[in-house]
Amino acid sequence: MTGNCIECNSSDVHAKDKCYKCYRKTYKQPTITCKNCHRERQHAAFGLCKSCHIKLHHYDKVKTYNARKYHRLSLELYKKLVNRACIFCEFDKVLELHHLDGNHDNNSILNLIAMCPNHHKLMHHPKYKDELRQRLLEKAEIRNNSNGFLEEFKDYLQKN
Repeated sequence: MTGNCIECNSSDVHAKDKCYKCYRKTYKQPTITCKNCHRERQHAAFGLCKSCHIKLHHYDKVKTYNARKYHRLSLELYKKLVNRACIFCEFDKVLELHHLDGNHDNNSILNLIAMCPNHHKLMHHPKYKDELRQRLLEKAEIRNNSNGFLEEFKDYLQKN
């Protein structure tokens, strides 16, 4: 295109008689009703808003990134640990990883257990910490007797 930008008088015109910089300031993405969440949002791709698009089309990438960023674990190990149930209440919808020794650099399978958010919060509360540790030791004892659970786990809990 020829001519000058109508806003900044630059000779580099991009669209609607504006340079790229001025056009970008005024451009708005079209608003749509998202096919997934049915809210009025700016269009991202495939008739979806940005958050639904990421959840539906890039979820594995997000999970991999978060596992590496927050837990310093590979996705495979993270899935193996989290695709279980809470060790206390068998809740399996939302789980968090707990480091038994409190060292977030120690990602040994013996150091990580899956807990529901309630029990994880209680595990860090000074009032309930000893009670939950005792219950963990009892669970390790039951599992060891019933299906050959690692004796190392029990020793590990007693040390830390």
